[in-house]
Amino acid sequence: MNRKIIETYYVDICNISDLLTKLVNSYRLLIGGAGELNTIALAKKSDVKDALDRVDKLGDIIDDLIEVLDHSDLAYLQYCRLKSDYLKMKVAPPYIQTEIDEELEFENSEREEKKV
Repeated sequence: MNRKIIETYYVDICNISDLLTKLVNSYRLLIGGAGELNTIALAKKSDVKDALDRVDKLGDIIDDLIEVLDHSDLAYLQYCRLKSDYLKMKVAPPYIQTEIDEELEFENSEREEKKV
């Protein structure tokens, strides 16, 4: 697959996830509002019912987004797994160990410089 396609796909998944977070927050606020409305003695039953209908509609949208994410993340995770497997075959473990050692030495030297 073209890397640009996967990057765009990842951005789409992140956007859906962000949207889901915002809608869940709105859902919680709507539930709280309906609960408060229900405690007001002068509130009409029809107003409470309308508030609960809005909560239900938003809940349906949230369910749809969750379903989309369930299907989307599988393909992205497969891509990540394939890429990881490929890198494991192509990158020699001693090279990775050397890279980690160099990074640790660099971090240690920075800490020592800050102490001085």
